Amino acid sequence: MPDYGHDLLFSANIGPDAAHPDTVVALAQLAERAGLDLVTFQDHPYQPALLDTWTLLSYVAAATERIRLAGDVHPLPLRPPAMLAQAAASLDLLSGGRFELALGTGGYWDAIAGMGAPRLTPGQAVDALEEGIEIIRAAWDTDAPGPVRVHGRHHHVDGAQRGPRPAHDIGIWLGAYKPRMLRLTGRLADGWLPSLPRYQSFAEIGDGNAVIDEAAAEAGRAPGDIRRLLNLGTELPPAQLAELALAHGVSVFILMTGDPRQIQRFAMETAPAVRELVHAERAPAAHQAGPPQAGAASGGAPAVVPTPDDGVRRTDAGLWDEST
Repeated sequence: MPDYGHDLLFSANIGPDAAHPDTVVALAQLAERAGLDLVTFQDHPYQPALLDTWTLLSYVAAATERIRLAGDVHPLPLRPPAMLAQAAASLDLLSGGRFELALGTGGYWDAIAGMGAPRLTPGQAVDALEEGIEIIRAAWDTDAPGPVRVHGRHHHVDGAQRGPRPAHDIGIWLGAYKPRMLRLTGRLADGWLPSLPRYQSFAEIGDGNAVIDEAAAEAGRAPGDIRRLLNLGTELPPAQLAELALAHGVSVFILMTGDPRQIQRFAMETAPAVRELVHAERAPAAHQAGPPQAGAASGGAPAVVPTPDDGVRRTDAGLWDEST
């Protein structure tokens, strides 16, 4: 599968442990200081051992300055879309444009129904998500005339006022695995957010990309319009992450961790190493596709001179295994 060319982002997914709220916030602040781009939190409102994710996101937004924020992912059956649109836009405004919206259909239906939401079949849940996306985008579109009117089977909005408008174009990322959800991602979403623990191989990610790309093309969109994200259950070496970026288009790597040393290592060692590997592979293609560079030597000599190796090594881990 292709490299979609997106800039690489690195993130920590931190468990919102209600027993240790100060630690959760401190880990998010550490992620920012260490240089990560994004911090995410799972959203399971029916789990009393976890903090409410929306409250936590707001608190962390106030306790940080630069790092981007997202839930991973919000179950739409327990987050009504009209309210979700307003909450997301408000958090984006308060955080200075640092919020992204990740959504899912909901998977734990006994727990969801136990909180008062209607129980849906998998097909109905996908329909409801599509209706929800329509409502959310309409609420953010303050330039459109009139109020929001969406008459769906599962979500009904008749005359809701638009706004507030987010501080930036919030991306809608979908946690999707099955073909219908993948096609919905290709048609309507800004990002695809699966988890590697659930996918057992890189090839399955490639298969999902193929479905998304086909649906995007059928909808008149470029496959590159959809950013590819990935939850990582364990640390992977830089070479494997670079393979995921270059061969499968993944550009956002989200490490599930509550270990401060792991967060620092991911930010300070893994992320730079992956960026270097991916840049090295992308650079020749960009050079060949672009116009001749000023100052290039004659006779086809490269315009860019490699930086000499000064011998400094900040890790014992090899960045590339030539034998494979």
